[in-house]
Amino acid sequence: MSVEATETLKITAKDADKGQRLDKVLALHAPQMSRARLQALIAAGHVSCAGKTLEDASHKVKAGEVFTVMIPPAVEAAPQPQKIRLDIVYEDEDLLVINKAADMVVHPAAGNHDGTLVNALLAYCGDTLSGIGGVKRPGIVHRLDKETSGLMVVAKNDKAHHGLSQQLAARTLKRTYQAIVWGDVSPSSGHIETQIGRSKTNRKKMAVLASGGKTAVTDYKKLENFGFTASLVECRLQTGRTHQIRVHMAHIRHWLVGDPVYGRSSAQKFLRLNKIDTAAATALLDFPRQALHAVALEFIHPISENKVSLECALPEDMQGLLRVLGKYKQKRSG
Repeated sequence: MSVEATETLKITAKDADKGQRLDKVLALHAPQMSRARLQALIAAGHVSCAGKTLEDASHKVKAGEVFTVMIPPAVEAAPQPQKIRLDIVYEDEDLLVINKAADMVVHPAAGNHDGTLVNALLAYCGDTLSGIGGVKRPGIVHRLDKETSGLMVVAKNDKAHHGLSQQLAARTLKRTYQAIVWGDVSPSSGHIETQIGRSKTNRKKMAVLASGGKTAVTDYKKLENFGFTASLVECRLQTGRTHQIRVHMAHIRHWLVGDPVYGRSSAQKFLRLNKIDTAAATALLDFPRQALHAVALEFIHPISENKVSLECALPEDMQGLLRVLGKYKQKRSG
């Protein structure tokens, strides 16, 4: 195996590893690296045993085998560093938490090749970036939609990324959101558990499916309601499916205010069926994005093992909408 490596690992299989998959054994003995990262290294020919390259992650391990894992240097990411202001809520040598602006895309994609969070992080973090996947880019653990604002945690190295990703998978990385939705939410709290997948009628949308989707779990609680017009709700995610809160609130017929995909046509129907004050209706219809903000994050620091709890107030646009709706407020739910 002829590879220029920045780091080489030697891993000896134990008796308990006998018969296990190669990728599983390597991940067990190199916990600082994710299994997906190790699978990519195997596929790229960077793992060998007794001088023979192993390219099959499902290779059955024998006790006593010694594996050499050669970690190549991270390649430059296609996105270019751009000096873009970041609202950093917390930072240390292993990770940072940002308050993402509502109009910022996380990853470059068609139509958004620059000006993204990735571009900003490349400029801000420089050489400290995580090399997840063999690419020098920020170790983004979870994502927010472009128009969703609020807290996101970003890892600066493989070990932090792996630890945070494990917490996300185990549902111990706690994420809390607040949303302004149409109507008076009833019951005032609930547990939504469905399957979510691509809509069968519109592949650009996600939908609740009877079968064939991925389990999605959201717990919600009404914080305030404004007559029959709208409610402020808190949503806690137990899973992290694409558009999960937007889909789940639409599922219980309380669409997010400003949601152009899941709420626009339903909002018009809601207004036709309910007598809503003109000023309130105008403010709700004119809100330029889905009214969704990630207000809190809680996780165990993957290196220090201390609990990290962070909160972030609602942005001015959502606070302004709540001020307009304030005169219709009837009660606060506990």
